[in-house]
Amino acid sequence: MFVVRDMLLGMGTVAFDLKDRVQALLPSMLEMRRDFHRHPELAFQERRTSAKLADHLEKIGLEVTRNIAETGLMARLKGGKPGKTVMVRADIDALPITETTGAAYASVAPGVMHACGHDGHATIAAHVATLFSQMRDQIAGEVRFVFQPAEEIVQGAKPMVEAGVLEGVDRVVGLHLFNQLPVGTVGVRPGPSMAAADAFTLTLHGKGGHAASPHLAVDTVVIASHIIVALQTLVSRETDPVGTSVVTIATVTAGDGAHNIIPEVAELKGTLRTFDPTLREHLMRRIYNLASGIAAAMGASAEISWRPGSPAVVNDAPLTERFRGIARELVGDKLIETPPVMGGDDMAEFLNRVPGVYFWVGSADASTGRDKPHHHPGFDFDDERTLPLATELLARTALDFLK
Repeated sequence: MFVVRDMLLGMGTVAFDLKDRVQALLPSMLEMRRDFHRHPELAFQERRTSAKLADHLEKIGLEVTRNIAETGLMARLKGGKPGKTVMVRADIDALPITETTGAAYASVAPGVMHACGHDGHATIAAHVATLFSQMRDQIAGEVRFVFQPAEEIVQGAKPMVEAGVLEGVDRVVGLHLFNQLPVGTVGVRPGPSMAAADAFTLTLHGKGGHAASPHLAVDTVVIASHIIVALQTLVSRETDPVGTSVVTIATVTAGDGAHNIIPEVAELKGTLRTFDPTLREHLMRRIYNLASGIAAAMGASAEISWRPGSPAVVNDAPLTERFRGIARELVGDKLIETPPVMGGDDMAEFLNRVPGVYFWVGSADASTGRDKPHHHPGFDFDDERTLPLATELLARTALDFLK
């Protein structure tokens, strides 16, 4: 039994069995998660998801503000007496992927699916709110639930910060379901946990011509090829071997499909992933310098545009240690220290401003085939076992962080 301490309305220590109450909520959690999975919505289009969450939170007595950063929302639960304010964050958007799971609750939205677990994140946070609404008088302080849009394009957190969701917040906590870990496992690490993720587009301008007369053209396809290979030296020769960076060109576009035309323009789209802010700035400069230098040497020109992503996700070390103590009580030796992940998450926008923890909850079940990686068209997770564990762990952490 989890005992709520030091957060009470002047009536001594009160026992509150979170595990039993979480299990009682499982049918509601499964219904909500599978409904969200069936009706996924892309970044800044999460109107149905946001409305259903808002209706649920208002029904259990929370003060809800809708339409923050277009489709986000915030719900405030104020305890029985004053205290700290802890923010619980969940993301709610889906991905432009056609689902192939064949599940009974598979997406009915053409070309859109929840392939990263955000349907689970939203469900977990909403049911932590349900738990806390049942024990409101025992809580000293405020728990603020923030449901963020557009995480998949790392564009949703910053406008929510600018809208004031962090005002007065003392600590932040969030979780991510993780199909690289089996159900029952919890992962966390202090310090840098997820990378800064920036996107760029390199546009090369050469001289078009007939494929049979390459000497009369400036071939952007050949130039693009040299640039793609050369960019990898930024990782192998300009990043400290004990540091970490990734430069990936993911899309190359040139010409209109003809076999005999040298295209005048080529476009390269890629991503830069780093943990260190200084290295991030250095590589952003060097990507352009290297590309433009190669292009100029070969008679072309290059221009670059950036879509800056979020900074690295950095967990507060003392709060991470507190979280570990909570997690050990629940999962014992299934608590692990996860390595840094090169994927990005704009949870960083909150953690950059307020100390907190972002942790992983294992969600894969290989025995049922629900172990595909994130962003895979067959992605699914074991919601029957993952949702209760994640909900109890997030609830315990938020209560502890109120101390």
